[in-house]
Amino acid sequence: MTNERNGARRLPRGGWRAAACLAVVLAAGTAQADGDPDAGKRVFARCQSCHQVGPSARNLVGPELNGLIGRTSGTVAGYAYSPALKDAAIVWDHDAIAAFVKNPQGLAKGTRMVSPGPLKPADFDNLVAYLATFAADGGAAQ
Repeated sequence: MTNERNGARRLPRGGWRAAACLAVVLAAGTAQADGDPDAGKRVFARCQSCHQVGPSARNLVGPELNGLIGRTSGTVAGYAYSPALKDAAIVWDHDAIAAFVKNPQGLAKGTRMVSPGPLKPADFDNLVAYLATFAADGGAAQ
């Protein structure tokens, strides 16, 4: 749409609201974890029955989590994802991981993931900090 007076482009009705919401979501999605990886390793112990990390990590009930930060959901080779998680196209960052671990069905209805139980807010920071230490090959992240 063009404004007849000055030729400037306008967003359609409600477009500014949608653009503002998108900006808030994108800004929130880039939040970084400021946690303790050692404490996160202890939190990850709750996840180890389904997930692995490290050089010899393999897919179990859930996919291996090497290089998780910045990866898109449903993309680990050799893992049979639920359609819900494969189609969700979630980019894993601090906020997405925290939301998913807290309430998997709330983020990807139909996923097979179950919550590991209640965690404190600091636990999410620590868990993400721990996961961020692993590169895609399971070695140390740079």
